[in-house]
Amino acid sequence: MPFPETSRLELPILQELKATGGADQLRYLYDRLARYFPQLTEADLNERSESGRSRWRGIVQRAGRELETNGELRREKSEWKLTAKGARRVEAEAMQFDAQPARSQGKSKTLTHKEAQAMLVEIGLMLGKHAEAEFEHYDVVWRDSASSPRLSHVFEVQISGSVDSALTRLKHAYDAQRSRPFLVIADERDKRFAGKRLTGSFHEIWETITVIGVGELQRLYEALRANASLLEKLTTRN
Repeated sequence: MPFPETSRLELPILQELKATGGADQLRYLYDRLARYFPQLTEADLNERSESGRSRWRGIVQRAGRELETNGELRREKSEWKLTAKGARRVEAEAMQFDAQPARSQGKSKTLTHKEAQAMLVEIGLMLGKHAEAEFEHYDVVWRDSASSPRLSHVFEVQISGSVDSALTRLKHAYDAQRSRPFLVIADERDKRFAGKRLTGSFHEIWETITVIGVGELQRLYEALRANASLLEKLTTRN
């Protein structure tokens, strides 16, 4: 399997550094960056050059040198640090994503972040899940029960602003527990809305993530509320 071009690693490196507070040890980046390219096999990642060095690590290091040359990264021994210029690149990429033209939602009321969270929690409870908002660093999580250690569903609400941090958290939830990831956005757009991010840096969760517009969320919430009594009977265990 061909390795990705060095340029394709640049943005994932910057995104990972931002997600970890702006700096991280290089040794931790190798594995995390490999997850952005799920087409790479274990054999690919273990492949060695004629000199015996890891080809994958060599590509990551070359990408780091390019970023340093561009002033977007600062390498200090084994630690890589995001510069102000690098942070601006991450934000600029996010702004391009967020600037997609919104579709009209008619008279639908625009939900706030907190209102969307509350709806997700109530929907989860109506469906028989144990639902919580602001669990650890996730907006909303569902579990099969309060004692269940596994997060079956993880939701990030991103009605405005950059989606990069939300997608990073969803990807981590999927990597850690194979939780089902859901991204709630401001308007009615499907996976194509997130095309650039999900087919690039977040390729691994492209087939797994569900993107929900707030209009869809409101309609689901209202439909479930209207049939709450019947739903309770259907979800109650003997």
